[in-house]
Amino acid sequence: MRVAHTVEDVRVAEAALMETLPEGMLMQRAAAGLAVVCADYLKRVYGARVLLLVGTGDNGGDALYAGALLARRGAKVEAVLLGSHAHEAALATLRRAGGRVVAGPGEVDLAVDGIVGIGGRGGLRDAAAALVAGINAPVIAVDAPSGVDVDTGRVDGPHVTADVTVTFGTAKVGLFVEPAASAAGVVEVIDIGLGPHLGAPAIEVLQAADVRRLLPTPDPAAHKYTRGVLGVVAGSEQYTGAGVLVVSAAVATGLAGMVRYEGASADLIRAAHPEVVIGPGQVQAWVVGSGLGRGLASQVTSVLAERLPTVIDADGLRHLSAEAKAPRVLTPHAGELAELLDVPRGQVESEMLASARDAAQRWDSVVLLKGNRSVIAAPDGRTRVNPTGVPWLATAGAGDVLSGVIGSLLAAGVESFDAASLGAWLHGAAASVASRGGPIAASAVVAALPMTIRDTLAGRSP
Repeated sequence: MRVAHTVEDVRVAEAALMETLPEGMLMQRAAAGLAVVCADYLKRVYGARVLLLVGTGDNGGDALYAGALLARRGAKVEAVLLGSHAHEAALATLRRAGGRVVAGPGEVDLAVDGIVGIGGRGGLRDAAAALVAGINAPVIAVDAPSGVDVDTGRVDGPHVTADVTVTFGTAKVGLFVEPAASAAGVVEVIDIGLGPHLGAPAIEVLQAADVRRLLPTPDPAAHKYTRGVLGVVAGSEQYTGAGVLVVSAAVATGLAGMVRYEGASADLIRAAHPEVVIGPGQVQAWVVGSGLGRGLASQVTSVLAERLPTVIDADGLRHLSAEAKAPRVLTPHAGELAELLDVPRGQVESEMLASARDAAQRWDSVVLLKGNRSVIAAPDGRTRVNPTGVPWLATAGAGDVLSGVIGSLLAAGVESFDAASLGAWLHGAAASVASRGGPIAASAVVAALPMTIRDTLAGRSP
């Protein structure tokens, strides 16, 4: 599992570690790791042209020391100094290694962003923004792309968009949370010895091995009822396809032993899935809301009155009580969550982490805020960010599929926070399998689910 910490966590850990190390050793460790990543990215260091964008903080020092290491291997390293001063010892080391200071960038093979440290707030200043805008080369960011808020994922103004971010000791929260995550590119964590001094992470990011460990699999003595029955109330005369997609996704996962359906899509579902039971009966979990429209509040109320684990999507979100009588997973997109919180949609999109956490506490539920990097927040403060998916997944019906996957996990007995996290991971991974770089429809994601689950359980990349 990948984890991320706050700036304060990192500073406390660094202070504790530095008490045990010679002065400057922590920066040397960071610079050495940064230089290795730069060299790997360049493939051939000798003769490569490297530009360092150097601010006044420690990130600028990391960049200068790493530049000196690259210069000793034959790279042509130049530095543009931003601010009133640079790290003196690091700058002297760069010059001794053959690097030089220049007024502005020329043609380069790689730029290293050491402008602003992890404590920076707000966008880049005008001079730095103009410099960054003029660079036409891959960028490796030191610790975090300059101009983003690494504790919240906010982006306020001009910022660096990196191809790779090399971060030290642990990932920082904003490297995984949108919109800053899109500016971070590939995140590489360099071990500099902070581990024993770090507390609990602020967020978690599931990896395939975590999914494999958490996914339920049938016991040899299992039967369809012991594996769980999912009830689905979704779809209406206007949106019959929503009911079909929720049910199809639940059936495709194979994670629950049976699916029951109630709603306007019954004839379509009976034709497509003869194994689905149509009509009321005992269930272990529910999915409600997808495609219901605004006029079917009684169905939502009836489901919630049963006090069973429930996925609540779309129009079902309009009929929530503040207190959850049973585990609930809410699956809003930014617009729906903005309505729930009574804030502008733009605020939710710029503050996804805070918005999901706020909603989780306010509604006493697990909240899965859908997006490019969906955020999953629990009322007790646990938070995960989903790493899987492709932009093509932003398509009609994709949310219905997600609800069906999560519902099947709840019916199989998976705890709600894990069910939401696993559901988002599988949904995104299946979209990647279906897409292969091209457009997809929601039904294609459904079709890819069995293969995705099979390969994940077998330890193969989906």
